[in-house]
Amino acid sequence: MRALTGKTALVTGASSGIGEAIARKLAAEGVNLVLVARSQDKLKQLADALTQSYAVQCTVLLADLSTQNCGATVHGQVKAMGLTVDILVNNAGYGTYGPFDSIAPENEQAEIAVNIAAVVDFAHAFLPEMLKRGEGTILNVASTAAFQPVPYMAVYAASKAFVLSFSEALWAEYRQQGIHVVALCPSAVDTGFINHLGNESVRKTAAFSTTLQPEQVAAHAMKAIYGKGPTHITGFKNWLIAQSARFAPRSLVARSSADMMRPPVQNGATSH
Repeated sequence: MRALTGKTALVTGASSGIGEAIARKLAAEGVNLVLVARSQDKLKQLADALTQSYAVQCTVLLADLSTQNCGATVHGQVKAMGLTVDILVNNAGYGTYGPFDSIAPENEQAEIAVNIAAVVDFAHAFLPEMLKRGEGTILNVASTAAFQPVPYMAVYAASKAFVLSFSEALWAEYRQQGIHVVALCPSAVDTGFINHLGNESVRKTAAFSTTLQPEQVAAHAMKAIYGKGPTHITGFKNWLIAQSARFAPRSLVARSSADMMRPPVQNGATSH
């Protein structure tokens, strides 16, 4: 097990939900933090709380991850502060829900930018220095949606499939050079992400009938960071479903997913 005390982790989307919960878990392990999101007030409150509770150093950086070269920009700020990032947590995510033709193209472009382009950009920005040191960890938050097509969340699921494949590929490329890359794949999580998918009736659908709490996902994130494999799925049931989706006929998987995800209300968009 790798000792984390005294290391520095950068967490995107750290102002709430999964990102905040992961930041709290890391701080409890004695990890200094670079907290990245768009909400200065929330980040400042979190940074103050973690510093007071765990005596770790917390740096707040504001960034819009839907902008081009956001990873390079944040890396430049981190370098200017003289900080070294040992653990990169690509958590920030954006989702859209509803029939594909009903969703504004600009919303889905933002979804692709945050869920895919930013993940690649941050990896490009921080991986080279990890390679020079011969150690480092990159945790990319994907989803169990990565393992099958998800009608009515088509772009979101496809973006998470990218994150999964990307993470597994980097794991294979760099695992013998001291770099641990892992995709964390949680099922539905009770955050603002769900709250904005439509209304409370969405929670009654099969796909969202059971949800994890951010703290549960954060506990799995720590296992993923300490682990060795390229993929960490939250729980045996979710692991079994993911494997089944990989081997079942794709048309059957898509139809079953459509039945679970069919919108009871108008579509919306949100971020986690």
